[in-house]
Amino acid sequence: MVRPRRNSVEGNEAVWKKALDLLKRPTSLGLAGAAGIVVGVVGLGGFNTAMEATNSLEFCTYCHEMRDNVYQEYKKTIHYSNPAGVRAICSDCHVPKDWTHKIVRKVQASQEVWGKLTGYISTPEKFEEHRLELAKHEWDRMKASDSRECRNCHAFEAMDFAHQKKKEASDQMQKAWKEGGTCIDCHKGIAHKLPDMTTGWKSISAALIEASKTATWAPGDKPTSLATKGLWLEKPSSETAAVDGRLLAPTPVEVLAKDGGFLKVKIAGWQQEGAERILYALQGKRIFVAALGAGALDKVEHGATVTDPDTAQKWTEASLTAWISASLLTKATADVESLGSEMFNASCGLCHAAPQTGHYLANQWIGNLNAMKRFVALDDEQFRFLQKWVQLHAQDTGGHP
Repeated sequence: MVRPRRNSVEGNEAVWKKALDLLKRPTSLGLAGAAGIVVGVVGLGGFNTAMEATNSLEFCTYCHEMRDNVYQEYKKTIHYSNPAGVRAICSDCHVPKDWTHKIVRKVQASQEVWGKLTGYISTPEKFEEHRLELAKHEWDRMKASDSRECRNCHAFEAMDFAHQKKKEASDQMQKAWKEGGTCIDCHKGIAHKLPDMTTGWKSISAALIEASKTATWAPGDKPTSLATKGLWLEKPSSETAAVDGRLLAPTPVEVLAKDGGFLKVKIAGWQQEGAERILYALQGKRIFVAALGAGALDKVEHGATVTDPDTAQKWTEASLTAWISASLLTKATADVESLGSEMFNASCGLCHAAPQTGHYLANQWIGNLNAMKRFVALDDEQFRFLQKWVQLHAQDTGGHP
């Protein structure tokens, strides 16, 4: 006698019924729970072991990009070898200790695999090319976390300032503590060679200058000067002709006409009574726009005069129509802004936290910057550019306190 075949659905239902019956038994439930715990513990332990392995110095220096560059620099620092015999390895500074931030950092670091595959920093030359970019990413991360990894070992509260070797360093450390500073503000380059901080703003400057060579201008355009330029009351035969004044950078002008390689422009500003040879950007602010020769003074057109309530000095709106060369001008005001910002951070944020430009008044910035001029790698032209940019972002000109 042939038995009728069971419907497959009925067969599956029978299997599930038996399984559920088994699970309803207390012993089976206990065994399943214990097995789940064992699997979870083993899995978590394996995951944690693997993750901790990626924190080892051997893992960090396995690839030649790290081994041949930053590792060699690190071995010459106090974090690698010191009288106390305490060594901070890569993960101590670059990987958070707490679980949540550690996982986030590991996920972020996984993106570096793509850089490895594409050879982004595969040679010493490529590494140097990108050193500033890489350093900025890490500095920004540490700044955002209040130098969390540094504070695993160092704490303001534990410092004996009276026994620190240099009083200047002790004073600066206490000042930073009081003002809410963080380690990375002042201690860039503590374990690795500092990048050339000028490469950022120099690359922006070079791009602006290159673009200016093919820029075209028409009446109504309002370009900004990139460098100090001669100005003439009449169109000159060449740029070597004797000038009637100087236009300082960065200064916006309005194009009135174009003739060959020269532009007829309108330069606007303010004149202070008793110092008419200088055009200033704003009333009451010593932000230079142009220096005028004696012959140009008679050509200045004047507007309203106001008396500064703080100094009782008289200031008059002024404008001058003059000719300038069509070179070294740009419409890219956002890039000019980036240039000034990069130059400021590179020059004023290396040895200490760069102050907010809005911390001082425009006129105060002149003395502050001059006091630090000997410490920065800027020529006179670059320094004037930086000073004007900072002044235009000061407390009384729209800066941030």
